[in-house]
Amino acid sequence: MNDRALRYFLAVVRAGSIRGAAAVLHVAASAVSRQVAEMEAACGTLLLERLPRGVVPTEAGRIIAEHARRQADEAALLQDRLQRLRGAQRGLVRIRCGAGFLPDLMRHGLAGFSAAHPGITFQVVLGTSDSILKAVAEGEADLGLAYNPQAHPEVDAALVTRQPLVALLPAGHALASQRRPLLLRRLAAEPVALLPADHGIRQMISRVEADGGFRLLPVLETDSFELQRRFVAARMGVAFLPRFALAPEEAGEMTAVPLADPLLAEAAAHLVVRAGRRLPEAAERLRDWLAKHLVCCRPG
Repeated sequence: MNDRALRYFLAVVRAGSIRGAAAVLHVAASAVSRQVAEMEAACGTLLLERLPRGVVPTEAGRIIAEHARRQADEAALLQDRLQRLRGAQRGLVRIRCGAGFLPDLMRHGLAGFSAAHPGITFQVVLGTSDSILKAVAEGEADLGLAYNPQAHPEVDAALVTRQPLVALLPAGHALASQRRPLLLRRLAAEPVALLPADHGIRQMISRVEADGGFRLLPVLETDSFELQRRFVAARMGVAFLPRFALAPEEAGEMTAVPLADPLLAEAAAHLVVRAGRRLPEAAERLRDWLAKHLVCCRPG
C-alpha cells in the first residue's frame, strides 16, 4: 500500500463516497476507484461497503483507515520537525468548535497566540458536538472545543471545565435580581429563543422539560448564538447559553442567571484531541495556550 493509495482511501472514508473524495483530492473519480480496487485486490477482501448513497468502511476498511490516519499523523510530525530544524516557526492548526466558543476563542485565544507566534496560521470550522468529535477522531482537526459532548472512544479530553448553562435575561427583568439559581420551569411562561432540535443544548433543555412535565414557549428558533443574544438585548425574551458565549460588550444589555436543574448546572466545556495522537508543535502550543487563556477553560 503506497502513500497515494492510503491517502485516497482515507479521503473516501472521510467523504463517504468516491466522488466526494475525488473532489477533495482534485482528481478523477476513476483514479480513486482504481486505487480502492487495487487495495481490495491486494488485501483479498472488501474494504468498502457500497450503499445506495455513498460508502462506509468494512471492518477491514476501518483497520486500513486507522493505519492511514497514523501514517498521515507521522508525516505531519516529520514535516514539523524538519521545519523546526531549519529554524522555521510555522504551522497550520485546524480547529473545530461550536459557535458559542467563537467570541472567547478569538478574543482570548487566537488573538494573543497569533501575536506571540506570527508564523502559525489557523483553520476554524464550526460544527455540532458530534461533528467536532468525528473530525478530531478522523484526523480532520487537531483540536476541538465542544460543549457537553458524548463520550467518544477515539477522542481524549485535554481539559474538561464545568460551564453551567445559564438563562440570559434582558437587563431589568424581574427575575434578573434573583440570588439563587432558577429552575428552568420558572421560565415556562416567558417567550424564549431556542437552538434547533438536533443541537446538544436544545436536547439538554428538552430532557429537563420532559422530566419536569412542562414546555417552554419558543418564539424564535435559530442556530445563531449571536441572533439569540440580540433577541435578549432587544428585550424580546430569554435565551439559554453557557456564560462564556456572552460577548463582554453585551453584558450591560442582559443578565446571566444560573439554572438550578442538575443536568444544566453540571454541563461542561471540553478541549479535545485525538486519543493517542502526538500533536505537531504548533497544535501542542495552541492547546496549552487555550487551556490557560480561554474563559471557557476556567470553572464557571
